[in-house]
Amino acid sequence: MPRYLDHAATSPIRPEALAALTEAYQDVGNASSVHGHGQAAKARLADARERIAVRLGAEPIEIILTSGGTESINLALTGGFRARQRDAERPVIVSAEGEHHATLDTLESLAQREGAELRLVPLDADGRIRLDEFERALDDRHRIALVSLIHANNEVGTVQPIRAVTALAHEAGIPVHVDAVASLGHLTVDATALGADLLSVSAHKIGGPFGVGALVTRRSMELVPLMHGGSQQRGFRPGTIDVPGALGFAAALDAACEPAALALECARLDGLIDELAASITAIDGVTIRGAELGADFEDGGVIARGRAAGNLHFTVEGCQGDSLLFLLDMAGISVSTGSACQAGVQEPSHVLSAMGVPEEHVHGALRITLGWTSTIEDVQALAAALPGVIERARRAGRS
Repeated sequence: MPRYLDHAATSPIRPEALAALTEAYQDVGNASSVHGHGQAAKARLADARERIAVRLGAEPIEIILTSGGTESINLALTGGFRARQRDAERPVIVSAEGEHHATLDTLESLAQREGAELRLVPLDADGRIRLDEFERALDDRHRIALVSLIHANNEVGTVQPIRAVTALAHEAGIPVHVDAVASLGHLTVDATALGADLLSVSAHKIGGPFGVGALVTRRSMELVPLMHGGSQQRGFRPGTIDVPGALGFAAALDAACEPAALALECARLDGLIDELAASITAIDGVTIRGAELGADFEDGGVIARGRAAGNLHFTVEGCQGDSLLFLLDMAGISVSTGSACQAGVQEPSHVLSAMGVPEEHVHGALRITLGWTSTIEDVQALAAALPGVIERARRAGRS
């Protein structure tokens, strides 16, 4: 029986989201039209936007619907950077090593094309930003356009001290973008509680539809739009809005992020991860990476989870991650290496490198991410398959 353990890549669509999509696609109407069909679509969109806003700790007007996490991040960083140049020259963007490539590649583009100066704050051995270095990066605050930081690392699951970062940045008068794509459904994501001025999320990571995301954009924030052609969504993201997608996203959020349900699900995933970790740490040469399992940390006066629920990242000595992945795939188990692959050339994980993991260990990485469909049988199947897979991968590496 196939076992899917790669929910950080995408999560199977939830029945609630599929039902909402199916029903919505039977309706007709452009939410920008003034006739009856258009106004009915507008009402359905307003309902979806309000539900999305409630789950993300925002106001409905602050929800900018997008095509997904990558577009949301691009709009936040590029649109936010350009808007911050309007009244003064602010060329600096502060972020961190180990961010998702949607952030890093956008920052590189801004540096190459628009003269942005990048300051990437180092990580500690757990993959958490070093706050002392972050404070130093804010020294010449008048030159800084914005700060961007991931909430939970998409590879190793480590949760960042977002509240502390936003407090320091706001004290310096600098807005903060939070990439919450990997944390949604695995942590509480509340833009107000986190202090985020901009916050990016994606629907398919929690069992919603593909091609739908959102950027929380506070009323006080200005963005220069990346596209032109209409006044929809405060003019920040023009174009006909995907009403069925918004309703599917709202349904997925209701199912995944209602506080009581989220707490129960995180506890369930923690139990599965603990069982898996106990099995794999008995294997010689396996090291779990990222924040300690089950350990909380202090973030701006609040006790926060140290790691996203459902994430287990580890390295295996003497193995290539790709070999492990392919052998597990042959056994019917889907996982990820968590490393970047560009132009067909396997590259070592920039996250593990930023954490100071020795190069000889970086290549042997596997990322296990569980979600709403995950079962104890999935975990047991992986635990049973891993010893043999690791031995075969090591033999292949020695040959």
